[in-house]
Amino acid sequence: MAGSDEELTLLGVVGSPFLHRVQIALKLKGIEYKYVEDDLNNKSDLLLKYNPVYKMIPVLIHNDNPISESLVIVEYIDDTWKHNPILPSDPYQRALARFWAKFIDDKCVAPAWKSAFIVDEKEKEKAVEELFEALGFLENELKGKFFGGDEIGFVDIAGVFIPIVQEIAGLQLFSSEKFPRLYKWSQDFHNHPLVNEVLPPKHQLFAYFKARAQSLAAKRKT
Repeated sequence: MAGSDEELTLLGVVGSPFLHRVQIALKLKGIEYKYVEDDLNNKSDLLLKYNPVYKMIPVLIHNDNPISESLVIVEYIDDTWKHNPILPSDPYQRALARFWAKFIDDKCVAPAWKSAFIVDEKEKEKAVEELFEALGFLENELKGKFFGGDEIGFVDIAGVFIPIVQEIAGLQLFSSEKFPRLYKWSQDFHNHPLVNEVLPPKHQLFAYFKARAQSLAAKRKT
């Protein structure tokens, strides 16, 4: 729990997988916080003040100290509140977890997004190929129920994006035939009681992704 003398505020937009990464970490730790909803089409003064560099959510403000970028925030939470650890204690295993979390951001997020929302068929086909190649690496890396073992860990939290895209876009990114381990992982992770408490209803997830896709499409036309 955050102490009574501590102030913890989270800026976000409901439906953002990057926000939900942070919320899952806070829920794992049992930490109470104040949530402030922002609008990426009309960014608040609070967001611009606390994240003037990227001007993006999520931002965690701890005793007036802002931390941005979702995985950086998750690590900060784990370093600040030691109970229910998210990252492994072993230095090598910690390094591996960071590697695979970065791999998900670098190799999975953009292709998953394009696979779901891009209109151009050639670009979509290329994105699906890139995504399947990346998922193959993750399939081989997954050894237990979760990437963190028996419990949700850092890589699982990083990977929340992929089951969400599959859910709202109706894509079969995971199939029990092509990626049996990832398929089971996605079911176990998405149905975990803690994750269920955090993730909003499907229509709110869809609204977020639709708005982001429309915004990006408008920028590409200008």
